[in-house]
Amino acid sequence: MTALVTGASGLIGFALVRALLRRGERVRVLLRANSERAHLAAFPVEIADGDIRDRASLDIAMKGVTSVFHAAAVYRLWSRDPAEIYAANVGGAGNVFAAAMESGVAHIVHTSSVCTIGVSDCGAVSDEATPVAPTQICGAYKASKFQAEDLAREYAAKGAPVVIVNPSTPIGPGDLKPTPTGKLVSQAAEGKMPAFVDTGLNFVHVDDVAEGHILARDRGQKGERYILGGENMSLRDFLGRIALLTGRPAPTIALPRAAIYPIAVLAEAAAFLFNGDPFVTVNGLRLAKYKMYFSSDKAVRELGYRPRASAEAIRDAVHWFQSTAATKGPAPRTRPSPGLAGE
Repeated sequence: MTALVTGASGLIGFALVRALLRRGERVRVLLRANSERAHLAAFPVEIADGDIRDRASLDIAMKGVTSVFHAAAVYRLWSRDPAEIYAANVGGAGNVFAAAMESGVAHIVHTSSVCTIGVSDCGAVSDEATPVAPTQICGAYKASKFQAEDLAREYAAKGAPVVIVNPSTPIGPGDLKPTPTGKLVSQAAEGKMPAFVDTGLNFVHVDDVAEGHILARDRGQKGERYILGGENMSLRDFLGRIALLTGRPAPTIALPRAAIYPIAVLAEAAAFLFNGDPFVTVNGLRLAKYKMYFSSDKAVRELGYRPRASAEAIRDAVHWFQSTAATKGPAPRTRPSPGLAGE
């Protein structure tokens, strides 16, 4: 079997590569010309040069492929040009589905997100059937993930073997860019997170998310979606666990969201003017209003999904960032790349 993975430079995509290789499968990865490749040097993967926005390169990359894992996406809550998010997350997904269907691929797994599932501000746990209120669709990233899911279902209705997975908040080794959650883990491990916003998330080990993708390919129902989550936890408890691991004081200051909104507006304006990235975003604060708690019962029941305890996920994430920092030394002060990344 040959599996094609898009987004192999991202957290989930890289974990997928490792999981597939552990199973003895042949792996091909689609990488843009300027994508990071050093992390793949130690792995026996075939590299296909291309871009999900370039249909011709996808047609070439699909040759001889039996399954496609589409994990590439622009994961940004703010962008100077929202069109780039739609071009990748919606247009790119459509290209992947069309190319895979035309080439006769047997399985397509689309990496969506729990951001397409309704949430509550009172801590209620959501599942795949929880409806989304219109006020919860904030920003280009979230809207684009909705549209990509709609495309996946449209292709499934046409006969494409598409299964959708909705990872919650993955953490763990291999967070190269890093993701916004990875930045949170790294900063907390360094004692640079003295305060927090009163919100909640569902944290899951990225290796479990990768295994969930493969289970979805092997056992998932066409056109269905499956939440791949772990443990629901308040942000305060999450940061407290990192503090215990690192021997640093746990943050105790809860910041009201209303007080941070003006800062976010100014941060976004500065980012627009100086072509940078805001350290806090308005859409991020809007999302923080809700407790993003989810149930993976459907994946457990239908796929045999078995996520590990969150303590292990947090430990592995912290240790990975610590070991990476020790190897590389202080990280350079560069603006994060706006390119394609895994979820």
